[in-house]
Amino acid sequence: MKTTLAHRVLALSPSPTLAITAKAKELQSQGHGIIGLGAGEPDYNTPEHILEAAKKSMDEGHTKYTPSAGLPELKKVISEKFAKDQGINYAMNEIIVGNGAKHILYTLFQVLLDDGDEVIIPSPYWVSYPEQVKLAGGVPVIVECKEDSQFKISARQLEDAITDRTKAVIINSPGNPTGMVYSKDELNALGEICLKHNVLIVSDEIYEKLVYGGVKHISIAQISPQLKEQTIIVNGVSKSHSMTGWRIGYAAGNKQIIEAMTNLASHSTSNPTTTAQYATIEAYRGTQDPVEEMRKAFESRLERVFPNLVSIPGFNCLKPQGAFYLFPNVKEAVEECGYKDADEFSEALLVEAKVAVVPGSGFGAPDNIRLSYATSLENLEEAISRIHEFVSEKIRK
Repeated sequence: MKTTLAHRVLALSPSPTLAITAKAKELQSQGHGIIGLGAGEPDYNTPEHILEAAKKSMDEGHTKYTPSAGLPELKKVISEKFAKDQGINYAMNEIIVGNGAKHILYTLFQVLLDDGDEVIIPSPYWVSYPEQVKLAGGVPVIVECKEDSQFKISARQLEDAITDRTKAVIINSPGNPTGMVYSKDELNALGEICLKHNVLIVSDEIYEKLVYGGVKHISIAQISPQLKEQTIIVNGVSKSHSMTGWRIGYAAGNKQIIEAMTNLASHSTSNPTTTAQYATIEAYRGTQDPVEEMRKAFESRLERVFPNLVSIPGFNCLKPQGAFYLFPNVKEAVEECGYKDADEFSEALLVEAKVAVVPGSGFGAPDNIRLSYATSLENLEEAISRIHEFVSEKIRK
């Protein structure tokens, strides 16, 4: 039987983070001592009180369908979270809960975009943004952001990229893969441009709890009532509460957009997993001590390994302010080691140095690589030591 696939999937690029993880696991299964730095998830288990709440919900029979947009009690808890953390208020019909923030973003673009509509995406970007826009028939408009601007889009760059087909711009702060955090002034400047041109702001805040060095996370929606109306916030408990596998994300914003997302969800996923929703209620209502404990651990790891990373010949790296990634520019190292690009360099690191990193090409930054420090300090120090030795030996040759 001859199978013809739809054009929408034929144009997709595979996720480089999942690809490198799969290859690393394959090598590990063959007995190779691979240290994986490709993980996009905390290495901590979900806190015990959240696990207990999930078990209790099942024991009490909460194993049936819920409303498509999520349990009313969970939406109430999310509303309380916004009021407490950002000082902004959302009604129940302005919140939808979905199967992870990735699914929320996918659903948002499906209801937002018609063929040819444009979404401005600053690069480096999370790998799925352009692909999800393309799946909805939209056009990703990539705006390159360099190290000298801390990988952040400026108001001038944003305005220059806007056309009569521009529907939205994505702002990811703290950012993946860069770890950079937008200041209030930077967000305000971007917000003024979006209000001027009626461009929807998609604010991906999934790493909001993981910030370091006294940096404070600011949501663009909390700056003014006008920007709140212009913004869809996307968040979840995957990173903040180490609940990646539970698949709970949510969006808050314009009730017409949320209603459309709810209608689409009712025909695609029915509802997020019921047990995971009850776990998320406890994640937000219960103690937040494990969240802060994990944040402190990540910050400690960053402080320990960052000096070692930037001491590697040909590695140049901005110190991240949030998330749990290092995103060094390795162009000099690649050239001095005799490789054609960072992809080939990353392949050699995996095969020869036994360290799995993610090449930056998938993030729109082909001169960079991404290393996750969501692993033990021992693994981090050993991995960076291996990379240092690998590069030094290649240069000597």
